[in-house]
Amino acid sequence: MHDIRSIRENPAAFDQGLRNRGMEPLSAQLIALDDARKAAISALQAATERRNALSKEIGQAKAKKDEARAQELMAEVARIKETMPELEESERNAEKALFEALAAIPNIPKADVPVGADEHGNVERHRFGTPPTMNSAKQHFEIGEALGLMDFETAAKLSGSRFVVLKGGLARLERALGQFMIDLHTTEHGYTEVNPPLLVRDDAMFGTAQLPKFEDDQFWAFPGNALEQIVAAALEGQPRDAVAKLVKDARYGMIPTAEVTLTNLVREQVLSEEELPLRFTALTPSFRAEAGSAGRDTRGMIRQHQFVKCELVSITTPETSADEHERMLTSAENVLKKLELPFRTMTLCTGDMGFSSTKTYDIEVWLPGQGMYREISSCSVCSDFQARRMNARYRAAGEKQPRFVHTLNGSGLAVGRTLVAVLENYQNEDGSVTIPPALQPYMGGMARLERQA
Repeated sequence: MHDIRSIRENPAAFDQGLRNRGMEPLSAQLIALDDARKAAISALQAATERRNALSKEIGQAKAKKDEARAQELMAEVARIKETMPELEESERNAEKALFEALAAIPNIPKADVPVGADEHGNVERHRFGTPPTMNSAKQHFEIGEALGLMDFETAAKLSGSRFVVLKGGLARLERALGQFMIDLHTTEHGYTEVNPPLLVRDDAMFGTAQLPKFEDDQFWAFPGNALEQIVAAALEGQPRDAVAKLVKDARYGMIPTAEVTLTNLVREQVLSEEELPLRFTALTPSFRAEAGSAGRDTRGMIRQHQFVKCELVSITTPETSADEHERMLTSAENVLKKLELPFRTMTLCTGDMGFSSTKTYDIEVWLPGQGMYREISSCSVCSDFQARRMNARYRAAGEKQPRFVHTLNGSGLAVGRTLVAVLENYQNEDGSVTIPPALQPYMGGMARLERQA
């Protein structure tokens, strides 16, 4: 969420940030909405002040027994009262128009973010490891199906496309990966483990900017017969806005990432500077409708509706958020280093960054079956963009007025995609898969996945 005062103070910088994202300038439009809001507030205040002044004059007139003057003033008060609902409605509408306009605008990229239109403008930062040489590398779904441990057909019968059933050693390997990640981040990287809700209200989704822009990408859950009641209200002819409110009041969002819950842990709070930084991690299922990905990665586990992810979230001061971003990246990269998986780290350009981000690093792991690097983690610093939406603040030492915190989030890592990378990088010619040494303690000492007779 942007600060309209900041936009007023430096509209040229704001517009340039939008241009860098491939958007048209919006400062003039936003300032005009703010002017309209201020005018509506002023009109309501003026009417309120006039009404209050007249009320005093009425009392004075009555004290002087000037009944004619009192009646005249009372008539004017009545006329003002008649206009008040309209003035109040104008103020509400003006506030709403500015709020909705600001809520729909993405964060402004930092000055050191490369300018580009799409992923082709991303810049490689560094690489780790050497991709293995293989005669005929198979993709993960070929390996998993040949082992008899990865079943997309049954999953489709149960739930439709973009779901999978893992069995036996492969199910255990996925669980081992998640446990390995959460243990690493809590014991070596200083994150506090959290077990958060998987269902959240709209306010939480708005706080991390899944709403309003990405509403169609979410899965929504409704308790009991709530949907039946909403449909009945619509059939009865209730106004569209009223039905929409019923929907939003009843529904729960199924988290697309634990970023939503972990970041919102500080919503509507004023922290002390001594409490920061806060570092949270969670290993949770995540749910994404993938509404905009038709035809992409339709086979396999790369793009699923349901997946497990180890999330990292940091809450910091503005002065330390850049260093915290580097620290988070190192923590996420360390998972791949310990698993000895080749990867490269990219700095995303302005046209490929997420909505809330002001700077993002993507970690891309090497997949021999595809013969390319694929994203396995995004680590983003969001400045105070999410904090304004959540009203999350802190009080700096020696200052009376609280400031907004800075928020950061990253995958540490996406467990399903890490499983894909392990299968493809540790595949053997006989169809078996070697278990990375770092995971063998989590697998009861098992060193290989093999097809069971």
